[in-house]
Amino acid sequence: MGSLFAELARRAANSARREVEAYAREIPEFASLDADARARAETLEYAVWLRRRTLELAPGNCALTPADLDLIASMGEVRGGSGMSMESRQRVLCLHTALMLREINEAVDAQRGGGTEELLRMMGWFAPQGERGIGAYCRGFVTSLRRRLPHVEQVALLARSLLIHDPLATELAPAVGMELPEYCAVTVVRVPDGTGGRGGPECEVEALVKTHRVPMVWCPAGDGGGELIALVPDGETGRSRIATDHAPAAAGNAGGCAPAAAGDAGDRASAADTGSAGREAAASADPAGRAPAAHAGATGHAGHAAAAAGDAGGRASAADTGSAGREAAASADPAGRAPAAHAGATGHAGHAAGTPPAAGRAPASADAAAAGRGAAASAGSTGHAPAAAGAVAGPASVGAAAAGRAAAAPSGTDRAAGPGCASGLGLDPVPDLALDLVRDFAGALGRPCAAGTATAPLAELSDALNRARRISRAAPLRWAPARVRPLTTADAFVELAVADVPFVDSWLATVARHLEPGPDLVVTLDTYYRHDMDRGAAAAALNVHPRTLDYRLRRVRELTGLTPGSTRGVRVLSAAVARRLAVR
Repeated sequence: MGSLFAELARRAANSARREVEAYAREIPEFASLDADARARAETLEYAVWLRRRTLELAPGNCALTPADLDLIASMGEVRGGSGMSMESRQRVLCLHTALMLREINEAVDAQRGGGTEELLRMMGWFAPQGERGIGAYCRGFVTSLRRRLPHVEQVALLARSLLIHDPLATELAPAVGMELPEYCAVTVVRVPDGTGGRGGPECEVEALVKTHRVPMVWCPAGDGGGELIALVPDGETGRSRIATDHAPAAAGNAGGCAPAAAGDAGDRASAADTGSAGREAAASADPAGRAPAAHAGATGHAGHAAAAAGDAGGRASAADTGSAGREAAASADPAGRAPAAHAGATGHAGHAAGTPPAAGRAPASADAAAAGRGAAASAGSTGHAPAAAGAVAGPASVGAAAAGRAAAAPSGTDRAAGPGCASGLGLDPVPDLALDLVRDFAGALGRPCAAGTATAPLAELSDALNRARRISRAAPLRWAPARVRPLTTADAFVELAVADVPFVDSWLATVARHLEPGPDLVVTLDTYYRHDMDRGAAAAALNVHPRTLDYRLRRVRELTGLTPGSTRGVRVLSAAVARRLAVR
């Protein structure tokens, strides 16, 4: 045995005592060691054994034996059975590792810098064998948890472990019958306070665990309120990002996304139709003096030209918007938009190059079609929609947010995105399982809820939780389960920004107060925007006649001076309504 190993052996007993004292001082569950002599002796004996076994194996770079790992696992099982918390268990591992490294450093200093070869040998052994030892300790800890905790609490513990990137999750996942995916959609469902003594949703959470089999935990707050945190596997995001990393850049595809004519029809609206619609619609306007909405959609803001951002779930089809714009020269609704025919195929993409126009629609002229294709190429490389002649300049930032709050299309439509394009923009579709879980929870709870989601790899789930939590707090509260869906950053980015700017938030609250004379104008606008300003669909959802909806939209204009279907009206009113519903 070399001099460094000899020095460590000489210090082993004192180092072990120092570790036990540190446990008693810094970890609540070990505070009783000062009064329990037997427990203290057992803890000290284990600490001495671990150091001496290290010094027996490290010089020859020998691995821990199965018997060694079993002994380490048994210590983890004892501590788990004693009721040690997950946080304290993690603290024990961190403290032990830090003290071992400190002991090695002190031994090197005692050798006056000598023993370099032995130090490298020790560190080369310490890293891999330390990882094996931690795994065995966690395995024993989990064994005791399975005997001590109900299944739903084990699942909650798995969720908390994943959120703090605790190695315990690796052992706990198979113990509860779950697999750890590469990516997770961290989904937070916010439930406001005020249950009237009903209590929390523990029964509903237990039913969700049995039905959906994903890690989740209920975090109570206030009078029966709180938040449900669910970690939904998102294999689709992982596959699309892997495909993006390995796919060669296509010629002429500066944005890295497959062109719409090559099959990306399910995710992106046709910029060609939008461009031609803008040019053909320039001569027509609604009674408020605004061009039809198909034209207004072609503003200069990236990702907001008639839902060209690519989130098909709940965004209007720019292709149909373009066709509607071409048909809208003679008519417009009271909200300042072209007729609602454009919304019939919400979430579907524009025509591929060369596709004949649909029956009953007037085809664009050859010159307009060529101009539209040019506009599409420009939009594909710059990320901005071309500003059509006469279009209102400036960002229509809330326009996309309002479109995103529309009733979600089936998730199969969301999945039609080309590989990697949505992921690159942060527009990952919400997994089907997350959508089902949120709606099941809202339906069982029978209370208004709001949900947010953010996708990340396992190592970054803590950051994703912070994003999802902020989105859920900015998202509007919904009653009906069918209307509750987890929003993403792309759906709620305006509300997220506004919540951090008090004077803007206060101004939006003032706008919302102007709607109070009614009748039901906040609910009407919310429904109108969730249905992509489709008058027929919005009226049906409100269970009113379309003329009643028209009256309410005119009433909004009378009270606020804003036309609900204009670019400015969408920006202001959709944000005001969303903030009002989020804080009610």
